[in-house]
Formats: sequence, C-alpha cells, structure tokens
Amino acid sequence: MKVLYAIQGTGNGHLSRAAEVIPILKNYCNLDVMVSGRQTSIDLPYPVTYQFGGLGFTFGNNGGIDLWETFNEARLLRLKQEYASLPVKQYDLVINDFEPVSAWACQLQKVPCIALSHQSALLEPEVPLLPGQDFLGKFVLKYYAPSYDRIGFHFESYNPRIYTPVIRKGVRMQKPFDKGHFTVYLPAYDPHKLASYLETVKGIKWEIFGRVPSKQQWNNDVSIYPIGNESFTQSMVNSRGVLCGAGFETPAEALFLGKKLLVVPMKGQYEQQSNAFALNQLGVQSISSVKPESIGEIREWTERDDAPQMDYPDQTQQIIKEIFNRFEVVKDSIGVMQGTRSSIHSVSDF
Repeated sequence: MKVLYAIQGTGNGHLSRAAEVIPILKNYCNLDVMVSGRQTSIDLPYPVTYQFGGLGFTFGNNGGIDLWETFNEARLLRLKQEYASLPVKQYDLVINDFEPVSAWACQLQKVPCIALSHQSALLEPEVPLLPGQDFLGKFVLKYYAPSYDRIGFHFESYNPRIYTPVIRKGVRMQKPFDKGHFTVYLPAYDPHKLASYLETVKGIKWEIFGRVPSKQQWNNDVSIYPIGNESFTQSMVNSRGVLCGAGFETPAEALFLGKKLLVVPMKGQYEQQSNAFALNQLGVQSISSVKPESIGEIREWTERDDAPQMDYPDQTQQIIKEIFNRFEVVKDSIGVMQGTRSSIHSVSDF
C-alpha cells in the first residue's frame, strides 16, 4: 500500500508530531512525505519527497499573524500549480496534517484523504470552543484542508474521534525538575521586546526562545536562545513554568510534564483563541497579550503554585491502526460519491 503523509510546515508542532508518527507509519505501508510552508525552526529527521510553498501564515512581531506578509506570500497561482502537479493518484491514501495542497488535490481527483491533526478536533461538536461567532475562523478550519474522514488531537478526548496529544519521546522519557527559571516560547513576538517586558518582573529568571541566530544574554535574569528542539526541551523540562502561545504541542507537553502554564493566544487566530478557552476549563490561565499592562498578571502567575498535570499515554500505534481501518470505508464512500461535488467532511460541520 502506497501512502503520502502531507504535513503543514507552518510552526513547529506539526513537524514535531510527524517525527513521532512517521517511523510507525513506515511499518504499515510504503510511505512518502510531503511538507508545505516554511515558517518553522526545526528540521524533519526523515526524507521529504515533496516540498511546496503551500498556503501558510507568517508570524508577526506583536502577538499575531502578519496579514500583509501572509498575503504577499500567498501566491494563489503557484498554489493552483502545486496541487495540479502533485501526483496524488499514485497513492492509495493521503494522510493529511492540515496541509492544503494535498487536501485539495485529493478533493479534485477523488483520492482517499484522512485528516490527522489538532485542527480536525476543532470540527467536532463536543469540543469547547470560544463563545461567539467567528465565521472566518470556522471557514478556515473547514475548508483550508478538507478531507473525507478525520481523526483529531486535543487536550482531552472529548469523543472517540479525538485522541490526546502525541508527546515527543524526547519529552516523554524525561524526568521533570524545577531549576527555578521560566521558559518562554512566543514566536509571534519579537524576543527582544519580550525581554524588555519580562525583565521588569524582578527576581525571576527567564529563558526566551525566539528568532535569533545565537544565544544572547539580555541581563542577569533574562536570556534569549535560538529555537532548537533539544535546547528548548531541556529548558522546559527543567523549568518552574512555561509561558507560551496557545498552540497545541507546547501547552500539551507542559501539561504532561506538570509545569505551571500561562498561554497567550495569537491575535485574530481562531484556533488559538479556542485552545486557550479549552485550557481555561482545565485550570490553565491565559492572557490576551504580553505588554507592559499585563506584567502584573504575569507576576501573579509566577507566584501561584497550581500546575495541572495531564496523563497522556502513548496511543500512536493505535491511531495508525485506526487510520488503516477507516481506509476501506473512505475508499468505498468516494466510489459512491463519484459525480457529486461534496466530500464527507467538507459540509455540514457547524
């Protein structure tokens, strides 16, 4: 059986999860890997068969997405050429982690595509979502990378289609320790601006990870490091707490390690706003932004003792088996749908 595993390359979380999934997938099939997007700071330790520009999002420096740069990078004509050139017909199945090129190629050519992503979980009605209507955010989740079936990841298993997070072996095998510092990972902020804010929280040591070429010692209490899997993991494992965005993998790993956690959802990013809301239900604190006015809240958070811990068992093997169990159903469904315009999970999700 020939399978294409297509991965979103914006952010580090998708590639980090893929590094755990790929070796297990290889035991079940003849596997090729595809990545689209370039907003990442880590490398995938496996050969990549296809690398595309895709349709990603560009991080800004003030807590949100740089919409102008994202628009400039969109190049819709290139995107159309990419999904037209991707030979999905060569594959029996495409497993898709929120990757738009392969998703739309499968829709157009009626190739079985099963989503395996955190974003898939947000389409399930049992998942706690931010109150109110965000039509654009829901539209993106629904149509950015459509699929014929889906398996999701979230902080809790809200229904049988949702699994708890895939924790990296480099984190799972660690013994947490408290060396007194706080680890910071907020890629949508300028790390030097973060340092200028956090240095005002006296008596606290901060290890900030951001887009810098080498380690920078801001002052005695604040250090800035380039983003790297091993250095970041060691900082987080040995931290007293983690201040990070409201993405998925980093908060999940902090919860698994039992670290005090404060999340800052990206501005205008529906997925992160909803993640922060779900984390609030677990007792995790969130703030809207990092700025001089929020330093009081950050200081209070550093002084609190509560740190919820989650037990996330390794279910990766079970998840891969479920994907292949669903394959025949998806394949048969596509046969029934030939000549129609709808996919199983691209309509009526809300």
